[in-house]
Amino acid sequence: MHLIRDIYAAQADKRPVISFEFFPTKTDDGERNLMEKTIPALGRLRPDYCSVTYGAGGSTREKTLHTVARIQNEHRLPTMAHLTCVNATVAQTRAILEQARALGVRNILALRGDPPGGSGEFQATPGGFTYSYELVQLLRELGGFSVGVAGFPEGHVACREGKEVDWQRLIHKIQCGADFVITQLFFDNADYYAFRDYLTRRGVRVPLVPGIIPIGSAAQIQKFTALCGARLPAPLRAELEKLADDDAACAEFGIRYATRQCADLLAHGAPGLHFYTLNKAAATSAILRNLGLA
Repeated sequence: MHLIRDIYAAQADKRPVISFEFFPTKTDDGERNLMEKTIPALGRLRPDYCSVTYGAGGSTREKTLHTVARIQNEHRLPTMAHLTCVNATVAQTRAILEQARALGVRNILALRGDPPGGSGEFQATPGGFTYSYELVQLLRELGGFSVGVAGFPEGHVACREGKEVDWQRLIHKIQCGADFVITQLFFDNADYYAFRDYLTRRGVRVPLVPGIIPIGSAAQIQKFTALCGARLPAPLRAELEKLADDDAACAEFGIRYATRQCADLLAHGAPGLHFYTLNKAAATSAILRNLGLA
């Protein structure tokens, strides 16, 4: 399958690179729905690649690789596996990557990962990695993988020293061998532009891909932003408060908001759009139709 770094290189100054993120399902019915409904529906939009997340604490390790392999083999879409440093020694991480290689998985998003349970302080596994840059270095040592990393336009929620310190750490990750950056969700494009400008002024040339989440409901997005530390701008928060009791209206508003956000990002040179689909097709499909990219 194609390496994602080559996808970005080939489409520079052409159609923006469009990618979709999924999570491994917990049930057989959920997997059938993902494979037989959601991915075919989104596949008709001709995405350039997909990605599959890695559950908190590495809880979906096997399922992540299984899902990536199925998408690649059955839907012929280049697909990236998320991989974290949580609950794995270096030897175990090497074994996971060799398993990925055997399955034809060549694209990896290298992450530190959240603590088991998703909250509390990160604790490194004895004999494992503490930082995601170490995982990037291992991937480069093994060879044959395209490596992505995460970036945080508002700074990582756990970085108490401030966002510019977090961005300097991202520069180090890129210098260790990352091919591209996918950002955490955000709702104010000014945050992305400040992030991008800071990095490019310091010599970063890899694609900095904005991560977009269509708002489905007020309660849902407030939960997500509380977990990841993303900010809801005051006008957006006020609109969500008005729509708090009407999920359908909120979802329609979310499509309009994301459409405007994406159009502005593309007009200002974003190399593509990475959609956090939550394993649903409707909102992402509508946004891409609105943008003329379906």
